[in-house]
Parts: sequence; structure tokens; C-alpha cells
Amino acid sequence: MKGTIFVELIKMAENAFGEDTVDEVLDKADLENDGAFTTVGNYPCSELVKIVVAFSEHSGIDAETLQKMFGHWMLTHFVEHYPQFFADKKDAFSLLDSIESEIHVEVRKLYPEAELPTFTTERTTPNQMMMVYDSPRPLGAFCHGMIEAALAHFDEKGGITSQVNLAKPTVTNFEITLQS
Repeated sequence: MKGTIFVELIKMAENAFGEDTVDEVLDKADLENDGAFTTVGNYPCSELVKIVVAFSEHSGIDAETLQKMFGHWMLTHFVEHYPQFFADKKDAFSLLDSIESEIHVEVRKLYPEAELPTFTTERTTPNQMMMVYDSPRPLGAFCHGMIEAALAHFDEKGGITSQVNLAKPTVTNFEITLQS
């Protein structure tokens, strides 16, 4: 995974828990590089999971909730640092539809070695979208948090249900329903 994800997770943790606590938790997390991440580095997803689990154990907040919080954090980061991906979008569904066709195309140009998840979207009604997240990384809750943040960014209200595909555990199916 790209180092920027790790750097932003640590920034979120510092914001929530303070720098001293972050240092203490990272020391206990038994990380391969002792918690020294750079935005340009590449690191195993297992290290990200260790960090989330360590903060979960420290805070008492379950790991799924922390992943969702991080999804919110990252969407805010993307809005701030990559406004061009949001500029012509009128709603969250437009943004979600553009992940594969626009956003990931640009990411692959910058980082050809990046191993990105796959997103498939289908609008079943004007107020409902089915989205499939396919990734060997166990980050479905992170994706859920980003969807919630996308709705909030566009000032939309809605419900999100998610289900891991039992036949293919690397797939999470999301159903997003907007409130009228």
C-alpha cells in the first residue's frame, strides 16, 4: 500500500489521541519498520491492520469503527489534495461512479505499481446504488466510511448496508439508498 495511507492514518490518530499516545501505541504494535512511514514508500497492508488493531486495543473503539473513521478522514484528505476529482461531480453517486473510470486511471498513471481495489457500481434506481468493492485487503469498513463521507460531502442523507460475499471473501457488496 502507498505510504500516504499510513501517514494519514497516523495523522488521524495524532489528531484523536495526541502524539505521545501515538508513539506509545506504535511502539507496542510490533511494526516491521517501527512506525516510520513516508508518503512515497510502499508498505504491506498487514502493517496497516496492526496499527488499527493497536489503536482499537488502546482506545476501546472497535477496529471496524476506526476503519470507518479513517475512511471519513481520507475522503477529506482527497477533497483537499485532489479537488479536480470532485469539481464536476453533482452528488455522491457521480463520485462513486467515477472511481474506476477516472480516479483510478489517474492513480495508475502516477503509481503504475499500485495495487488498487476494484469498484463496480450500478444505479438500480435514481435513489439507489449497488457498489462492489473487490480487494484482497480487509478494508471494507474503510470503504464504508468513505461512502458515508461522500454522502456527507454532497450534503446527502442515506443508508448504507454492506455484506461480505461469502463465496468470495475479498468482495464486499454495498447497497446505498438515498433519502428523498
